[in-house]
Amino acid sequence: MAILWQKRVDNTLYEVRSAGKTRRLYTNGVLHSQYNPGQVITGSVWDLLLLPALCVPEESIKRVLVLGVGGGTVLHQLSSLLSPDIMIGIELSEEHIFVAEQYFSLTQPNIVLHRADAVSWLKAYQGAAFDLIIDDLYGHDGGEPVRAVPLSDVWVNTLLSNLSDSGVLVTNTVSPEELNTSSLVARGEMENSFTSAFRFATPLCHNAVGAFFKQEVTMNCLRRRIVATPILEKSERNGLLRFTTRKLL
Repeated sequence: MAILWQKRVDNTLYEVRSAGKTRRLYTNGVLHSQYNPGQVITGSVWDLLLLPALCVPEESIKRVLVLGVGGGTVLHQLSSLLSPDIMIGIELSEEHIFVAEQYFSLTQPNIVLHRADAVSWLKAYQGAAFDLIIDDLYGHDGGEPVRAVPLSDVWVNTLLSNLSDSGVLVTNTVSPEELNTSSLVARGEMENSFTSAFRFATPLCHNAVGAFFKQEVTMNCLRRRIVATPILEKSERNGLLRFTTRKLL
């Protein structure tokens, strides 16, 4: 695996490595993003962030907010498979934004990147609600990925206040236990605010992704979408798209 770029800022080492046509962003050895221009599906956690958006009609996803851009993997996926009017990405790291634009080619005209603290940015936000919010706020500790912002009552309420009436909220957690003990699941917010909810997982990593829907959703909708979309159908047939779901609500 070749190193294409690296930069050290204080105690943090940023690297872009290549493996064939795939490029990967590492921060202190933790993989934050990967990008292959010829392969939408990654075979990893980013697919789990994408799939909930395919459970609802395409025309219902017009405004997208991604909190924690990294190199922009899921923004590329959404751009390839959907046609949102606007996708806003919030990323704290200046180096991650540089990599997203210079090495991951995240330059589509409907994508706007802001370098900001996601919590502060969203609390101050005064614009229209979002049809899809993806909370992928991660840091690292001892070489392991950890959520940067706990799914507390306050943070969950901030997310909900910026979600449209028919919107989809997607949250990435490090394990099923972390998702199950979050304010969304354990404290009744899921039942109070959503109509359907599922947990997405893949055998290729430990993450548990929560998908919470304001509208009624079944996995039959997702199955039909996969079968009808050549990129997804081929990826699943070839064993690259591997996931399981569990109904939460």
